[in-house]
Amino acid sequence: MVNRSDDTSEFVVLPKRWLVERTFAWLMPSRRLARDYEARTDTAEAMILWSMTMVMSHRLARRRC
Repeated sequence: MVNRSDDTSEFVVLPKRWLVERTFAWLMPSRRLARDYEARTDTAEAMILWSMTMVMSHRLARRRC
């Protein structure tokens, strides 16, 4: 967790927060990850791993063509 300093009055990009937000944006096209459908945490974790596998395989396939 990155704490924001209260002495700045302008927009400042927080370190590492954009990494998390970008990763969430990559995962949101997966319908099952858009809402919390899973009852068990291991199933939810498997869906996240599956979704990231799909994102990375699409990126690898795009580079080869």
